[in-house]
Formats: sequence, C-alpha cells, structure tokens
Amino acid sequence: MSAPLFIRRMSTRQPEFLSELKRLLAFDDSADDAIERAVAEILANVRTLGDAAVLDYTRRFDRLPVADMAGLELPKAELAAAFDVLPETQKAALQTAAKRVRAYHERQKAESWEFTEADGTRLGQKITPLDRVGLYVPGGKAAYPSSVLMNALPAKVAGVGELIMVTPTPGGGRNPLVLGAAHLVGVDRLFTIGGAQAVAALAYGTQTIPQVDKIVGPGNAYVASAKRRVFGIVGIDMVAGPSEVLIIADGSSDPDWVAMDLFAQAEHDELAQSILLCPDAAYLDAVAASILRLLPDMPRRETITASLSGRGALIHVADLAEACVVANRIAPEHLELSVADPRPLVDKIRNAGAIFIGPYASESLGDYCAGPNHVLPTSRSARFSSPLGVYDFQKRSSLIDVSQAGAASLGPVASTLAHGERLTAHARAAELRYKG
Repeated sequence: MSAPLFIRRMSTRQPEFLSELKRLLAFDDSADDAIERAVAEILANVRTLGDAAVLDYTRRFDRLPVADMAGLELPKAELAAAFDVLPETQKAALQTAAKRVRAYHERQKAESWEFTEADGTRLGQKITPLDRVGLYVPGGKAAYPSSVLMNALPAKVAGVGELIMVTPTPGGGRNPLVLGAAHLVGVDRLFTIGGAQAVAALAYGTQTIPQVDKIVGPGNAYVASAKRRVFGIVGIDMVAGPSEVLIIADGSSDPDWVAMDLFAQAEHDELAQSILLCPDAAYLDAVAASILRLLPDMPRRETITASLSGRGALIHVADLAEACVVANRIAPEHLELSVADPRPLVDKIRNAGAIFIGPYASESLGDYCAGPNHVLPTSRSARFSSPLGVYDFQKRSSLIDVSQAGAASLGPVASTLAHGERLTAHARAAELRYKG
C-alpha cells in the first residue's frame, strides 16, 4: 500500500535527501512586520504608562470592562475555590502529576560549594534562587494546566521567592483547571492579563504588577515577539517554535501506536512537525495505512492533515544506526525510540530535548505526568540547549577568598597577563598586594 498523498515519503538513499530534509526542517520564526510594530508600541506604552496602559489593552483586547487593576488580580481564595470545585478525577490527576514533576525536579537542585587550596585560598560557587519569576499561561481558546505545573514547580523547587502568574481571560472566561493548578503549585499572585502587555508589565513593572527577574511560559506570536524584545531587561526561558516529534521505529511496535503518536504532535497546530524513521519499508506502509484509518475519528483531523502534509514525513533509513545519525541532525524536541531494544540507541543520541525509551513511553506521558519537564528546545536548538529545569531559576556566583600567600603566588601571574594586555591598573592592583 502506498503512503497517503498528504504525507511525504523520503529515503536516505535518495541523492537529494539532505537538501530535502533541510527544506522539511526549515521554519521561519520571525514575526511579521505588523506584529513587530504592534508589540513595540505596546511595550513602549506599558513601560511609560504602567497600569493605565495594561487596563486599556485588557479592555480592548480581552473585552473586560474592569474599573481598575484590583479587578484583574484574583485573590488566593478564588484559586483555592477553583481547585475545590474540580471533579475528583481532575484533582487527582493534577495532584499525581504535580507530585511526580516536583520529585523529578528535586533531583536537579544544585547546592553551593567551596574548596580550600594549600595556601589557604578558598574558591567556590554560591547558588542563589531568583527573587521573582513571571509565569505566562495561555488562555482563551486554549487552556494549559500542564504549563502551570511544568513552569511553576521547578521555580518553587529552586526556591524562587515570588511567582507572579498572568493568564488572559477573554470575555471574562476563567478556566477552573488552570486556576486550580495555580493554587496547587502555590502561585503567589495571579493577574488576568495576557498578550504583549502582560509580558511588558512583568518585564518593566507597573504601579501594581512587580517587575520580575525572568519570564517563562508559552504564548502566541505577540507574546513570543514581546519576550524577544524584553530579553536582557529580564531573562526568558526560550522563544519556542512549533512542537516536534521524531520517532525511530524498528517495526516491532503496533503501527496504530506510532500513527497516534504522530497525530499527538500534529494536532497542536498546522506548523507542528511529526517524522518517522524506520528501516522497514513495509512498516512505513503499515503506519501510513493506520494514519488513513485513524484520522477520520480525530476531532482535530483538519489540523493534523495540514501538519502532516506540510511538515510531516515517513523516512526510510538503511538501519537503526543511520536513523540515529539522521536524528542527531534533526535534533528534535521529542524523540521516541519505539524499538524492541532501545537502550543501545540512547548512547548514540546526542541532540534531543527529551528521549522516550521503548514503545510504552508515549510522548503524551512526558507532556503531562512522567515527571521531566515538557518545556523543551525546538527548531534544532536541542543541539545547544536543554529542557527547562531548576537550574533555570538559580543563579551561580563565584566565590574568591584569596589568602596572603595566595596573593603572593597569583599576583605575579595576573600582573604578567595584565601588562601583556596593556592594562596597567590591573597589573598594579595585583602587585600592590605582594610588592607593597
């Protein structure tokens, strides 16, 4: 059976494979000029006018007729009430996921350290949590309680002093699952604002909303553009591109499982990317058949179809070793090793945001409750960056406690190098401590 017409078939044996793969992976993450101009104006107004600008944009864009900023901050009692009224199944799911995410991230927490040299000089590193972090959680059409857990819990484990959450509520609609998750993780303050204006308020501070040290969390094109522009004034987690999954299969897994895992990424949006690598051409045909059979029952089948036709692929490789080579070139956000003996392949993978080992490790478990963070590098940035973690909410300060004997031994080294750079004051500062 041939592959469905809407998903491309590729082979590493094709002469133009690498150039075709490059075109498949290409993604332009630059915002259009209209978005950039709008975001620049919003940031400037919030920076200058503070609360007044935030109120104006919230009334206009979210259709909230609020009189003042007090109408945009939800008291903790309301968050607790939202959690209390959740169905027991949702409460239990949130609690289980939160417990696992917290337990995983507890293992990432770094501690300060020092060591003493023979002459009494002490060197080390001091670990300090950020004072205040802003968490952006999308609202409106989409509601993501999992984003609350994944962004807030590592910050809490790191010891962040205050967590400020912002989430838009267009037309006043509030998602109880998102608010319940905010209660569960211990968000300190929550404002019902969104868009570039919320990013600006967190980055610059207003009369009501305190300035944060770092902004984390996903958002639309306006939010992404705003995060790019305020980086340097505050830290950001990343500017994420569309979601991605790459599956390496050997033909031993149920093709329906693999097809559904491809769907799970494709249903995010039309630009999401789902790719399958397999050395068994007949298995690629079987997965293609599963795609055709399962797709009609998917509520988001139009989005899935657009994603698979635009950026998806079924790729025939020579063997699993070559599959790993191709995977490292792609550097995917999510990598599934749906093979009978996956462990040997793990050692061959250098570039991936998260590695799902074996056929039972579906990517969706990682999205919600396995424990590791689901905020992952996209658009090949797994070549040089890592998942969000506790380390993103901690700072490292170097400790340098030099003894008199240490100054005498290190001073000449510093002096020589400083003179070599023609920085006389640097050299003299070192020399005064051992020459007098």
